[in-house]
Amino acid sequence: MTATQPGDVNLETFLRSYPAYQGTRHLDRVRADDFRRLDEQGLIYLDYTGSGLPSRSQLRAYRRVMDNQIWGNPHSASVPSRRSTEAIRHARQATLRFVNADPDEYSVIFTANATGALRLVGESFPFQPGARLALLRDNHNSVLGIREYARAQGATTETIALRPDLRAELSAVVDALNRAGAAPSLFAYPAQSNFSGVQHPLEWISEAHARGWRVLLDAAAYAAISDLDLSRHKPDFVPLSYYKIFGWPTGLGCLIAKNEALAQLRRPWFSGGTVVASSALGGWHASALPPDNFEDGTPDFLGALGVSIGLDYVRQTLDRESVRTRVRCLTEFLLDEMSALRHSNGMPVCALYGPSETRGRGPTIAFNLLDTSGDIIDERMAEDRAVQHGIALRAGCFCNPGVGETIFELQPADLIRVGTMRAGLRTIDDYRRAIGLPTGGALRVSLGPVSSFEDILGFHRYLRSWRDHRTADHDLGALADRERC
Repeated sequence: MTATQPGDVNLETFLRSYPAYQGTRHLDRVRADDFRRLDEQGLIYLDYTGSGLPSRSQLRAYRRVMDNQIWGNPHSASVPSRRSTEAIRHARQATLRFVNADPDEYSVIFTANATGALRLVGESFPFQPGARLALLRDNHNSVLGIREYARAQGATTETIALRPDLRAELSAVVDALNRAGAAPSLFAYPAQSNFSGVQHPLEWISEAHARGWRVLLDAAAYAAISDLDLSRHKPDFVPLSYYKIFGWPTGLGCLIAKNEALAQLRRPWFSGGTVVASSALGGWHASALPPDNFEDGTPDFLGALGVSIGLDYVRQTLDRESVRTRVRCLTEFLLDEMSALRHSNGMPVCALYGPSETRGRGPTIAFNLLDTSGDIIDERMAEDRAVQHGIALRAGCFCNPGVGETIFELQPADLIRVGTMRAGLRTIDDYRRAIGLPTGGALRVSLGPVSSFEDILGFHRYLRSWRDHRTADHDLGALADRERC
């Protein structure tokens, strides 16, 4: 669709270009019923990659259950305890159904979040000399951090580069996978980038397995909109955060893991719930069998209630295919409008990162705003103005340094040099200046199940407010060293 001038875009003209959107209008009723607080508060919420939003129906269902039942610690035989045990079991089953996983093949381990699930894999994987860890440059810090466990155990680490469109060449991935280690090796990548929205091929899983690798597929961003079918694509480890899918509970995630892969892991410590028996005086412990030996302490049994309610809501109310159609239409329209928006002198207003089309990408757009000279406008200032426009978006590096290093074409020698200086660098702006970056991050908007055309119009008005902006020295002085990540 060709970008239009301010005031020319309305729903009728949009529908002529995107008729499939009409078939998703029932989601407007869902928004009016379950997410009315968005419109009541005049908020344009564009940070679904940061967190989903819980519906009123979910919260009401949870309140009803809590009001009418008594729940107890699941480690006893009382009625409240048995009720909690059943709630945990039901949440595990619901999670496996959500990703179409065979319960005889996969297990669900509850963690505090996706980061906790990733730490379980990192600390327990049998890294050793001769093992390898292959990481896509596009990875969240929580995945990137696994390299510290690998290095500490003598394994070799390798990072696979990205193209300028932030995808990876299949040949580069295969080349890395062809260098499988003599000891157990791990390939880790995101199903969907939390930075750019790029969806990396799930077919890489079988490519890695054919060469003897274990695969960790970070699905935290992917599962919010897209369906993961573990009967078709079978990674060994899949971390999830439930709140990114349906907004609440916020302190609960899980690791979905192949049982055969869990049997290969070795935990470096034990805790309550992970042992059959232990001795303080004898200095020994007998570990429980997988998956019990990976679930530290008492499970979040009240949170597990929210998991089942949230997954039921997603399945019964949101209609995932309609959601994907809706956000695809809105994302394509927004990409076209942002690409075409210009200052009066013809310079672009937006620098977009990642693919220019919606094929193989989720509804996440990363970008920077540019002034009339083509210089990047500090993303903190851009975020401040977004708040004034009633828009919730994200600014920073999104805990994904590899993509930032790619889009700004940073050189390894410069990054290594700065690494040797890091004891004297205390803020993100210290690092930015040392590396020579024009800015410390980007802006990100991401759409969700009840995003609307009106949301996009409001965001487009915000973008137009930057037309003919000239950056002044005092703009940056007011933002001194505010955190970005």
